[in-house]
Amino acid sequence: MSRVIMFVYNDVRTDARVLREAGSLVAAGHEVTILGRPTKSSTPTGDHERIDGFEVVRLPVPERARTRAAWLRSPWSLRRAWVAEVRAALGRLPRSAPGLVGLLLAGIAALPWVAVRWTVNRVTADHGTLRSHVDWLIWWRTGILGWAKAAAAAAPPADVYHGHDLSGLEAAGRARQRHGGRLVYDSHEIFVESGSMATRPRWIKAILGRSERRWMGMADALVTVNHALAEELARRLQPKRTVVVHNAPEAWQPPAIRPDLIRAATGIPAADPIALYHGGFSANRGLKELAAALLEPGLDRVHAVYLGYGSQRRMLDELAADPRFGGRLHVLDAVPPAELGPWVASADVGVMAIQPSTLNHRLSTPNKLFESLAAGLPVVASDFPEMRKIVIDDPLGPLGAVCRPDDPADIAGAIRSILDRPLAERGALRARCLAAAHARWNWQAEVHGLLRLYDDLAVLPAGPSRAPGTARAGSAR
Repeated sequence: MSRVIMFVYNDVRTDARVLREAGSLVAAGHEVTILGRPTKSSTPTGDHERIDGFEVVRLPVPERARTRAAWLRSPWSLRRAWVAEVRAALGRLPRSAPGLVGLLLAGIAALPWVAVRWTVNRVTADHGTLRSHVDWLIWWRTGILGWAKAAAAAAPPADVYHGHDLSGLEAAGRARQRHGGRLVYDSHEIFVESGSMATRPRWIKAILGRSERRWMGMADALVTVNHALAEELARRLQPKRTVVVHNAPEAWQPPAIRPDLIRAATGIPAADPIALYHGGFSANRGLKELAAALLEPGLDRVHAVYLGYGSQRRMLDELAADPRFGGRLHVLDAVPPAELGPWVASADVGVMAIQPSTLNHRLSTPNKLFESLAAGLPVVASDFPEMRKIVIDDPLGPLGAVCRPDDPADIAGAIRSILDRPLAERGALRARCLAAAHARWNWQAEVHGLLRLYDDLAVLPAGPSRAPGTARAGSAR
Protein backbone atom coordinates (compact mmCIF):
# COMPACT_ATOMS: atom_id res chain seq x y z
CA MET A 1 0.00 0.00 0.00
CA SER A 2 0.96 3.65 -0.37
CA ARG A 3 2.48 6.19 1.95
CA VAL A 4 0.33 9.31 1.71
CA ILE A 5 1.12 12.86 2.83
CA MET A 6 -1.86 15.23 2.96
CA PHE A 7 -1.50 19.01 3.14
CA VAL A 8 -4.23 21.35 4.39
CA TYR A 9 -3.95 24.97 5.53
CA ASN A 10 -6.00 24.62 8.72
CA ASP A 11 -5.68 22.90 12.08
CA VAL A 12 -7.50 19.73 10.87
CA ARG A 13 -9.53 19.46 14.07
CA THR A 14 -12.94 20.23 12.52
CA ASP A 15 -12.27 19.47 8.85
CA ALA A 16 -14.58 16.48 8.54
CA ARG A 17 -13.70 15.75 4.92
CA VAL A 18 -9.95 15.63 5.54
CA LEU A 19 -10.40 13.48 8.65
CA ARG A 20 -12.75 11.06 6.91
CA GLU A 21 -10.50 10.68 3.86
CA ALA A 22 -7.44 10.04 6.02
CA GLY A 23 -9.29 7.53 8.19
CA SER A 24 -10.64 5.65 5.18
CA LEU A 25 -7.22 5.44 3.54
CA VAL A 26 -5.73 4.10 6.76
CA ALA A 27 -8.52 1.51 7.01
CA ALA A 28 -7.68 0.44 3.44
CA GLY A 29 -4.06 -0.17 4.45
CA HIS A 30 -2.37 3.09 3.47
CA GLU A 31 -0.04 5.01 5.77
CA VAL A 32 -1.23 8.62 6.16
CA THR A 33 0.27 11.78 7.63
CA ILE A 34 -1.55 15.12 7.52
CA LEU A 35 0.49 18.32 7.56
CA GLY A 36 -1.62 21.26 8.75
CA ARG A 37 -1.01 24.41 10.75
CA PRO A 38 -1.87 25.69 14.25
CA THR A 39 -5.35 27.12 14.82
CA LYS A 40 -3.97 30.68 14.71
CA SER A 41 -1.63 31.42 11.83
CA SER A 42 0.40 33.69 14.11
CA THR A 43 1.23 30.86 16.55
CA PRO A 44 5.03 30.35 16.45
CA THR A 45 5.07 26.70 17.55
CA GLY A 46 3.51 23.55 16.14
CA ASP A 47 2.33 20.27 17.61
CA HIS A 48 1.31 16.79 16.58
CA GLU A 49 -1.16 14.10 17.56
CA ARG A 50 -2.34 10.69 16.41
CA ILE A 51 -5.98 10.29 15.38
CA ASP A 52 -7.64 7.07 14.19
CA GLY A 53 -4.38 5.55 13.03
CA PHE A 54 -2.90 8.55 11.22
CA GLU A 55 -0.52 11.31 12.26
CA VAL A 56 -1.47 15.01 12.29
CA VAL A 57 1.50 17.39 12.31
CA ARG A 58 0.76 21.11 12.69
CA LEU A 59 3.54 23.23 11.25
CA PRO A 60 3.56 26.97 12.06
CA VAL A 61 3.91 29.62 9.41
CA PRO A 62 7.68 30.28 9.48
CA GLU A 63 8.68 33.24 11.62
CA ARG A 64 10.53 34.84 8.74
CA ALA A 65 7.42 34.67 6.54
CA ARG A 66 5.19 36.06 9.31
CA THR A 67 7.63 38.89 10.03
CA ARG A 68 8.04 39.78 6.38
CA ALA A 69 4.27 39.71 5.76
CA ALA A 70 3.60 41.94 8.78
CA TRP A 71 6.33 44.33 7.66
CA LEU A 72 5.10 44.62 4.12
CA ARG A 73 1.51 45.14 5.24
CA SER A 74 2.22 47.70 7.97
CA PRO A 75 4.11 50.95 7.27
CA TRP A 76 4.45 51.72 10.98
CA SER A 77 6.68 48.71 11.54
CA LEU A 78 9.15 49.65 8.81
CA ARG A 79 12.10 50.47 11.11
CA ARG A 80 11.57 47.43 13.31
CA ALA A 81 11.27 45.15 10.26
CA TRP A 82 14.40 46.65 8.73
CA VAL A 83 16.29 45.83 11.93
CA ALA A 84 14.88 42.27 11.85
CA GLU A 85 16.01 41.84 8.26
CA VAL A 86 19.48 43.15 9.09
CA ARG A 87 19.81 40.82 12.06
CA ALA A 88 18.57 37.85 10.04
CA ALA A 89 21.06 38.58 7.27
CA LEU A 90 23.88 39.00 9.80
CA GLY A 91 22.96 35.69 11.37
CA ARG A 92 23.46 33.95 8.05
CA LEU A 93 27.00 35.32 7.60
CA PRO A 94 30.15 33.51 8.76
CA ARG A 95 31.30 34.68 12.17
CA SER A 96 34.60 35.82 10.70
CA ALA A 97 33.02 38.34 8.31
CA PRO A 98 33.90 41.92 9.23
CA GLY A 99 31.02 43.66 10.95
CA LEU A 100 30.96 46.64 8.61
CA VAL A 101 30.85 44.48 5.48
CA GLY A 102 28.17 42.30 7.08
CA LEU A 103 26.04 45.31 7.88
CA LEU A 104 26.41 46.59 4.32
CA LEU A 105 25.41 43.22 2.86
CA ALA A 106 22.45 42.99 5.23
CA GLY A 107 21.26 46.43 4.16
CA ILE A 108 21.53 45.44 0.51
CA ALA A 109 19.55 42.24 1.23
CA ALA A 110 16.77 44.27 2.82
CA LEU A 111 16.57 46.90 0.07
CA PRO A 112 14.22 44.99 -2.25
CA TRP A 113 11.67 44.60 0.55
CA VAL A 114 11.96 48.27 1.47
CA ALA A 115 11.30 49.11 -2.17
CA VAL A 116 8.22 46.87 -2.19
CA ARG A 117 6.86 48.45 0.99
CA TRP A 118 7.53 51.97 -0.27
CA THR A 119 5.86 51.21 -3.61
CA VAL A 120 2.81 49.68 -1.96
CA ASN A 121 2.44 52.68 0.34
CA ARG A 122 2.75 55.21 -2.48
CA VAL A 123 0.50 53.41 -4.97
CA THR A 124 -2.28 52.59 -2.53
CA ALA A 125 -2.11 55.64 -0.25
CA ASP A 126 -5.41 57.09 -1.53
CA HIS A 127 -7.09 53.79 -2.41
CA GLY A 128 -8.18 51.89 0.68
CA THR A 129 -9.80 49.03 -1.26
CA LEU A 130 -6.76 48.55 -3.46
CA ARG A 131 -4.56 48.59 -0.36
CA SER A 132 -6.62 45.79 1.21
CA HIS A 133 -6.30 43.68 -1.94
CA VAL A 134 -2.55 44.23 -2.11
CA ASP A 135 -2.20 43.39 1.58
CA TRP A 136 -4.14 40.17 1.05
CA LEU A 137 -1.94 39.20 -1.89
CA ILE A 138 1.18 39.96 0.18
CA TRP A 139 -0.09 37.63 2.92
CA TRP A 140 -0.77 34.93 0.33
CA ARG A 141 2.68 35.24 -1.23
CA THR A 142 4.56 35.44 2.08
CA GLY A 143 2.49 33.83 4.83
CA ILE A 144 0.48 31.11 3.10
CA LEU A 145 3.10 30.22 0.52
CA GLY A 146 5.71 30.49 3.28
CA TRP A 147 3.82 27.74 5.11
CA ALA A 148 3.46 25.73 1.88
CA LYS A 149 7.20 25.85 1.26
CA ALA A 150 7.96 24.87 4.86
CA ALA A 151 5.43 22.01 4.73
CA ALA A 152 6.91 20.74 1.47
CA ALA A 153 10.39 20.85 2.97
CA ALA A 154 9.21 18.97 6.06
CA ALA A 155 7.39 16.27 4.11
CA PRO A 156 9.22 12.94 3.91
CA PRO A 157 9.33 10.89 0.71
CA ALA A 158 5.93 9.40 -0.08
CA ASP A 159 4.03 7.63 -2.83
CA VAL A 160 1.21 10.20 -3.02
CA TYR A 161 1.09 13.89 -2.07
CA HIS A 162 -2.53 14.95 -1.56
CA GLY A 163 -3.20 18.70 -1.45
CA HIS A 164 -6.48 20.07 -0.11
CA ASP A 165 -7.50 23.31 -1.86
CA LEU A 166 -4.97 25.57 -3.55
CA SER A 167 -2.93 26.29 -0.41
CA GLY A 168 -2.50 22.54 0.13
CA LEU A 169 -1.85 21.95 -3.57
CA GLU A 170 1.05 24.43 -3.48
CA ALA A 171 2.64 22.41 -0.67
CA ALA A 172 1.88 19.01 -2.20
CA GLY A 173 3.21 20.06 -5.60
CA ARG A 174 6.48 21.32 -4.14
CA ALA A 175 6.89 18.10 -2.13
CA ARG A 176 6.27 16.05 -5.26
CA GLN A 177 8.92 18.06 -7.09
CA ARG A 178 11.42 17.28 -4.30
CA HIS A 179 10.74 13.56 -3.99
CA GLY A 180 8.78 12.35 -7.02
CA GLY A 181 5.64 10.27 -6.58
CA ARG A 182 2.00 11.03 -7.40
CA LEU A 183 0.06 14.26 -6.89
CA VAL A 184 -3.66 14.55 -6.09
CA TYR A 185 -5.55 17.84 -5.94
CA ASP A 186 -8.58 17.75 -3.61
CA SER A 187 -10.60 20.86 -4.48
CA HIS A 188 -13.36 21.34 -1.92
CA GLU A 189 -14.80 24.23 -3.94
CA ILE A 190 -13.89 26.65 -6.71
CA PHE A 191 -11.03 28.15 -4.76
CA VAL A 192 -10.84 31.51 -6.54
CA GLU A 193 -14.60 31.98 -5.98
CA SER A 194 -14.68 30.97 -2.31
CA GLY A 195 -14.53 32.83 1.00
CA SER A 196 -12.70 36.14 0.89
CA MET A 197 -11.42 35.26 -2.59
CA ALA A 198 -14.92 35.74 -4.02
CA THR A 199 -14.72 39.53 -3.57
CA ARG A 200 -11.18 39.94 -4.86
CA PRO A 201 -10.59 41.69 -8.20
CA ARG A 202 -9.97 39.79 -11.40
CA TRP A 203 -6.25 40.44 -11.37
CA ILE A 204 -5.81 38.64 -8.04
CA LYS A 205 -8.01 35.74 -9.18
CA ALA A 206 -5.97 35.56 -12.38
CA ILE A 207 -2.72 35.28 -10.40
CA LEU A 208 -4.04 32.44 -8.24
CA GLY A 209 -5.81 30.83 -11.18
CA ARG A 210 -2.53 30.61 -13.08
CA SER A 211 -0.89 29.03 -10.06
CA GLU A 212 -3.72 26.50 -9.74
CA ARG A 213 -3.47 25.55 -13.42
CA ARG A 214 0.31 25.31 -13.22
CA TRP A 215 0.27 22.79 -10.37
CA MET A 216 -2.68 20.94 -11.88
CA GLY A 217 -0.44 20.42 -14.91
CA MET A 218 1.64 17.93 -12.90
CA ALA A 219 -1.26 16.34 -10.96
CA ASP A 220 -2.47 12.82 -11.61
CA ALA A 221 -6.06 13.41 -10.51
CA LEU A 222 -8.59 15.92 -9.23
CA VAL A 223 -10.96 15.03 -6.39
CA THR A 224 -13.97 17.27 -5.73
CA VAL A 225 -17.29 17.32 -3.92
CA ASN A 226 -20.09 17.17 -6.52
CA HIS A 227 -20.70 16.76 -10.24
CA ALA A 228 -21.45 20.43 -10.97
CA LEU A 229 -18.13 21.48 -9.46
CA ALA A 230 -16.41 18.64 -11.34
CA GLU A 231 -17.71 19.99 -14.65
CA GLU A 232 -16.69 23.57 -13.86
CA LEU A 233 -13.24 22.57 -12.60
CA ALA A 234 -12.73 20.34 -15.65
CA ARG A 235 -13.35 23.37 -17.86
CA ARG A 236 -10.93 25.53 -15.87
CA LEU A 237 -8.18 23.04 -15.05
CA GLN A 238 -8.37 20.21 -17.60
CA PRO A 239 -7.54 17.44 -15.10
CA LYS A 240 -6.28 14.10 -16.33
CA ARG A 241 -8.87 12.33 -14.17
CA THR A 242 -11.68 13.54 -11.92
CA VAL A 243 -13.25 11.71 -8.97
CA VAL A 244 -16.38 13.01 -7.21
CA VAL A 245 -16.62 12.29 -3.47
CA HIS A 246 -19.61 14.01 -1.85
CA ASN A 247 -19.11 15.31 1.70
CA ALA A 248 -21.55 12.87 3.25
CA PRO A 249 -20.96 11.55 6.78
CA GLU A 250 -20.99 7.88 7.67
CA ALA A 251 -24.40 6.24 7.81
CA TRP A 252 -25.84 6.60 11.29
CA GLN A 253 -28.90 5.17 13.01
CA PRO A 254 -30.48 7.68 15.42
CA PRO A 255 -31.83 6.19 18.65
CA ALA A 256 -35.50 5.18 18.80
CA ILE A 257 -36.17 8.11 21.13
CA ARG A 258 -35.01 11.32 19.49
CA PRO A 259 -32.14 13.10 21.24
CA ASP A 260 -33.04 16.39 22.91
CA LEU A 261 -29.61 17.97 23.32
CA ILE A 262 -30.59 21.34 21.83
CA ARG A 263 -33.53 21.87 24.18
CA ALA A 264 -31.39 20.84 27.14
CA ALA A 265 -28.77 23.42 26.15
CA THR A 266 -31.18 26.28 25.38
CA GLY A 267 -34.31 25.74 27.46
CA ILE A 268 -36.59 25.81 24.39
CA PRO A 269 -40.09 24.57 25.42
CA ALA A 270 -40.98 21.06 24.30
CA ALA A 271 -43.88 22.24 22.14
CA ASP A 272 -41.89 24.85 20.20
CA PRO A 273 -40.28 23.68 16.91
CA ILE A 274 -36.54 24.11 16.28
CA ALA A 275 -35.10 25.34 12.98
CA LEU A 276 -31.37 24.55 12.98
CA TYR A 277 -28.48 26.14 11.14
CA HIS A 278 -25.21 24.35 11.84
CA GLY A 279 -21.74 24.89 10.43
CA GLY A 280 -19.60 27.92 9.72
CA PHE A 281 -20.84 31.36 10.79
CA SER A 282 -19.74 33.08 7.58
CA ALA A 283 -21.08 35.77 5.28
CA ASN A 284 -23.68 34.78 2.66
CA ARG A 285 -24.73 31.61 4.49
CA GLY A 286 -28.26 32.86 5.12
CA LEU A 287 -27.75 33.60 8.82
CA LYS A 288 -29.60 36.93 8.82
CA GLU A 289 -32.22 35.64 6.41
CA LEU A 290 -33.12 32.77 8.75
CA ALA A 291 -33.45 35.21 11.65
CA ALA A 292 -35.69 37.48 9.54
CA ALA A 293 -37.85 34.48 8.62
CA LEU A 294 -38.72 34.03 12.32
CA LEU A 295 -40.62 37.34 12.13
CA GLU A 296 -42.86 36.13 9.30
CA PRO A 297 -46.47 35.02 9.97
CA GLY A 298 -46.86 31.43 11.10
CA LEU A 299 -43.41 31.11 12.67
CA ASP A 300 -44.21 32.89 15.93
CA ARG A 301 -43.38 29.79 18.00
CA VAL A 302 -40.41 28.56 15.99
CA HIS A 303 -36.92 28.94 17.51
CA ALA A 304 -33.83 29.35 15.35
CA VAL A 305 -30.68 27.69 16.68
CA TYR A 306 -27.21 28.43 15.29
CA LEU A 307 -24.68 25.71 16.12
CA GLY A 308 -21.15 26.44 14.94
CA TYR A 309 -18.30 28.93 14.85
CA GLY A 310 -16.89 31.69 12.69
CA SER A 311 -16.49 35.37 11.96
CA GLN A 312 -20.23 36.15 12.21
CA ARG A 313 -20.54 34.97 15.82
CA ARG A 314 -20.73 38.49 17.27
CA MET A 315 -23.46 39.47 14.81
CA LEU A 316 -25.48 36.41 15.81
CA ASP A 317 -25.05 37.14 19.51
CA GLU A 318 -26.37 40.66 18.87
CA LEU A 319 -29.36 39.29 16.98
CA ALA A 320 -30.08 36.86 19.81
CA ALA A 321 -30.28 39.82 22.21
CA ASP A 322 -32.62 41.76 19.91
CA PRO A 323 -36.04 42.05 21.63
CA ARG A 324 -37.83 41.57 18.28
CA PHE A 325 -37.11 37.86 18.48
CA GLY A 326 -38.45 37.38 22.01
CA GLY A 327 -35.66 35.01 23.02
CA ARG A 328 -36.32 32.69 20.05
CA LEU A 329 -32.83 32.93 18.60
CA HIS A 330 -30.05 30.87 20.19
CA VAL A 331 -26.31 30.60 19.44
CA LEU A 332 -24.37 27.51 20.51
CA ASP A 333 -20.70 26.63 20.21
CA ALA A 334 -19.66 24.03 17.65
CA VAL A 335 -19.33 20.42 18.71
CA PRO A 336 -16.73 17.91 17.41
CA PRO A 337 -17.73 16.24 14.12
CA ALA A 338 -17.98 12.85 15.83
CA GLU A 339 -20.62 14.22 18.24
CA LEU A 340 -22.67 16.16 15.70
CA GLY A 341 -25.34 13.59 14.78
CA PRO A 342 -27.39 13.64 18.02
CA TRP A 343 -27.37 17.45 18.06
CA VAL A 344 -28.70 17.67 14.52
CA ALA A 345 -31.31 14.98 15.23
CA SER A 346 -32.57 17.17 18.10
CA ALA A 347 -34.00 19.75 15.65
CA ASP A 348 -37.24 19.70 13.64
CA VAL A 349 -35.93 21.17 10.38
CA GLY A 350 -32.47 22.01 9.06
CA VAL A 351 -32.16 25.35 7.24
CA MET A 352 -29.37 26.17 4.79
CA ALA A 353 -30.37 29.30 2.90
CA ILE A 354 -27.01 29.70 1.14
CA GLN A 355 -27.05 33.01 -0.74
CA PRO A 356 -26.56 33.17 -4.55
CA SER A 357 -23.62 35.54 -4.07
CA THR A 358 -20.98 33.52 -5.93
CA LEU A 359 -20.75 30.74 -8.49
CA ASN A 360 -19.21 28.64 -5.74
CA HIS A 361 -22.35 28.99 -3.61
CA ARG A 362 -24.72 28.35 -6.51
CA LEU A 363 -22.96 25.05 -7.29
CA SER A 364 -22.53 23.97 -3.68
CA THR A 365 -23.77 20.93 -1.78
CA PRO A 366 -22.77 21.89 1.79
CA ASN A 367 -21.79 19.35 4.41
CA LYS A 368 -24.77 20.37 6.53
CA LEU A 369 -27.14 19.06 3.86
CA PHE A 370 -25.82 15.50 4.14
CA GLU A 371 -25.35 15.75 7.90
CA SER A 372 -29.02 16.66 8.24
CA LEU A 373 -30.19 13.72 6.12
CA ALA A 374 -27.90 11.38 8.08
CA ALA A 375 -29.73 12.42 11.25
CA GLY A 376 -33.16 11.98 9.65
CA LEU A 377 -33.72 15.74 9.65
CA PRO A 378 -35.86 17.29 6.85
CA VAL A 379 -34.19 20.26 5.20
CA VAL A 380 -34.97 23.66 3.74
CA ALA A 381 -32.28 24.41 1.16
CA SER A 382 -31.55 27.09 -1.42
CA ASP A 383 -33.20 26.38 -4.75
CA PHE A 384 -29.91 25.74 -6.56
CA PRO A 385 -29.55 22.95 -9.15
CA GLU A 386 -27.36 20.52 -7.20
CA MET A 387 -29.31 20.91 -3.95
CA ARG A 388 -32.66 20.62 -5.75
CA LYS A 389 -31.55 17.29 -7.24
CA ILE A 390 -30.89 15.94 -3.76
CA VAL A 391 -33.77 17.49 -1.81
CA ILE A 392 -36.62 17.42 -4.33
CA ASP A 393 -35.70 14.80 -6.94
CA ASP A 394 -34.82 11.92 -4.62
CA PRO A 395 -36.22 8.55 -5.82
CA LEU A 396 -38.01 8.08 -2.49
CA GLY A 397 -39.70 11.48 -2.71
CA PRO A 398 -38.88 14.99 -1.46
CA LEU A 399 -36.60 15.21 1.57
CA GLY A 400 -37.76 18.70 2.52
CA ALA A 401 -38.30 21.92 0.60
CA VAL A 402 -36.34 24.48 -1.41
CA CYS A 403 -36.62 28.25 -1.18
CA ARG A 404 -35.46 31.54 -2.64
CA PRO A 405 -32.65 32.07 -0.13
CA ASP A 406 -32.61 35.89 -0.30
CA ASP A 407 -36.34 36.14 0.55
CA PRO A 408 -37.15 35.64 4.27
CA ALA A 409 -40.83 35.22 3.46
CA ASP A 410 -40.07 32.37 1.08
CA ILE A 411 -37.74 30.77 3.64
CA ALA A 412 -40.53 31.00 6.19
CA GLY A 413 -42.99 29.42 3.75
CA ALA A 414 -40.63 26.50 3.15
CA ILE A 415 -40.19 25.99 6.89
CA ARG A 416 -43.98 26.07 7.38
CA SER A 417 -44.45 23.50 4.61
CA ILE A 418 -42.59 21.03 6.82
CA LEU A 419 -43.63 22.05 10.32
CA ASP A 420 -47.34 22.46 9.51
CA ARG A 421 -47.71 18.82 8.46
CA PRO A 422 -49.55 16.40 10.73
CA LEU A 423 -47.29 14.62 13.18
CA ALA A 424 -47.50 11.29 11.32
CA GLU A 425 -46.46 12.93 8.04
CA ARG A 426 -43.53 14.63 9.71
CA GLY A 427 -42.45 11.27 11.11
CA ALA A 428 -42.68 9.70 7.66
CA LEU A 429 -40.61 12.55 6.20
CA ARG A 430 -37.89 12.02 8.80
CA ALA A 431 -37.88 8.30 7.99
CA ARG A 432 -37.55 9.09 4.26
CA CYS A 433 -34.57 11.37 4.89
CA LEU A 434 -32.87 8.65 6.91
CA ALA A 435 -33.60 6.02 4.27
CA ALA A 436 -32.10 8.25 1.53
CA ALA A 437 -29.00 8.78 3.66
CA HIS A 438 -28.60 5.03 4.20
CA ALA A 439 -29.20 4.22 0.53
CA ARG A 440 -27.18 6.95 -1.17
CA TRP A 441 -25.84 9.86 0.84
CA ASN A 442 -23.27 8.27 3.15
CA TRP A 443 -19.49 8.13 3.35
CA GLN A 444 -19.34 4.36 2.99
CA ALA A 445 -20.83 4.71 -0.51
CA GLU A 446 -18.88 7.84 -1.48
CA VAL A 447 -15.39 6.77 -0.44
CA HIS A 448 -15.21 3.92 -2.96
CA GLY A 449 -14.23 6.39 -5.70
CA LEU A 450 -11.32 7.68 -3.63
CA LEU A 451 -10.11 4.18 -2.77
CA ARG A 452 -10.28 3.11 -6.43
CA LEU A 453 -8.23 6.15 -7.37
CA TYR A 454 -5.51 5.18 -4.88
CA ASP A 455 -5.53 1.60 -6.13
CA ASP A 456 -5.01 2.88 -9.69
CA LEU A 457 -2.25 5.29 -8.65
CA ALA A 458 -0.35 2.43 -7.06
CA VAL A 459 -0.06 0.56 -10.37
CA LEU A 460 0.62 3.48 -12.72
CA PRO A 461 4.03 3.36 -14.42
CA ALA A 462 6.48 5.78 -12.86
CA GLY A 463 7.18 7.85 -16.00
CA PRO A 464 9.01 11.19 -16.02
CA SER A 465 7.85 14.04 -13.80
CA ARG A 466 5.84 16.64 -15.64
CA ALA A 467 7.01 20.19 -15.08
CA PRO A 468 4.42 22.67 -13.81
CA GLY A 469 2.60 24.44 -16.58
CA THR A 470 2.75 21.63 -19.16
CA ALA A 471 -0.47 21.80 -21.13
CA ARG A 472 -2.58 18.76 -21.91
CA ALA A 473 -6.17 17.92 -22.65
CA GLY A 474 -8.47 16.20 -20.19
CA SER A 475 -12.07 15.84 -19.13
CA ALA A 476 -14.17 15.05 -16.10
CA ARG A 477 -15.37 11.50 -15.77
